[in-house]
Amino acid sequence: MSFDLEALKAAVAAHGRVARVVVAEVRGSTPREVGAAMLVWREGARPGQSGTIGGGTLEHEAARHAFDRHGATRHALGPEMGQCCGGAVTLWTEQFDAEAVAALEGRRVVARGPGAMPFTVGALLSQARREGQRPPPELRDGWMIEPVAAPQRPLWIWGAGHVGRALVQVLSPLPDLAITWVDTGPERFPPEIPEAVTPVPAARPAALVPHAPPEAEHLILTYSHALDLDLCHAILSHDFAFCGLIGSDTKWARFRKRLGALGHADAQISRICCPIGQKSFGKHPAAIAIGVATQLLTLQKRNGDTCQISYLASGA
Repeated sequence: MSFDLEALKAAVAAHGRVARVVVAEVRGSTPREVGAAMLVWREGARPGQSGTIGGGTLEHEAARHAFDRHGATRHALGPEMGQCCGGAVTLWTEQFDAEAVAALEGRRVVARGPGAMPFTVGALLSQARREGQRPPPELRDGWMIEPVAAPQRPLWIWGAGHVGRALVQVLSPLPDLAITWVDTGPERFPPEIPEAVTPVPAARPAALVPHAPPEAEHLILTYSHALDLDLCHAILSHDFAFCGLIGSDTKWARFRKRLGALGHADAQISRICCPIGQKSFGKHPAAIAIGVATQLLTLQKRNGDTCQISYLASGA
């Protein structure tokens, strides 16, 4: 989890003063992890809100007091909130206006707290800068430390049909994904595209493959088997982290033969995962998207040319 500065900027621009509540520390069983955050703003008699720290009484009370609190507050979920989790949560609450948000521009890590910065916090930030790393969110010696959200995982989605649109809707809220969405023309895309997604119309999509970073993951689901094959050929000729192709077992058997005829070795061809999704979920675009999202989120670390998926490998 990380500090979503873009979401905060958008909320402040739309609503003026905005409170941000983040889970700073947890003990025992809790509904959300450290770094989970929500934004709250005044909107008539009831507060407006985006994001979640787990729901229930904890979230209700945090939203109700979002403009009354500042800094760390500790809450026992059982005795204080009547929640069955039974653990304890420390929340960090602060308020932002346009000036406060502007002061965060350019930061890779947001560290704040009462008084002078503790030595331990300064040492952690110095080490992170030296190593080019982003520290995980944590409450350290009374100071809250959070890395600013920056997409770390490039995902290229090839095709803006029903399944492509469903995938974008499911995956675009995930903060770590930088999604590039490609199809053959601007008319192929919906009128409303999530801000985190970059649409790229291209008459010859496969010509864009060399522009994808070598660590990119690819999902191929165009309206044309010929386009799909061109993309598979181009991606196999380029370095990549993962490639999934929509289709049946029959389609993949034919593609394997054609890709072999194009000069690709069996081991390299096997790096493409086809079919994608989970058959038991059904063929509705939303069901396919959920299955594919499950694959991406449970993707195991790969060695060499393997592309095993955790829940498939376990027989689920």
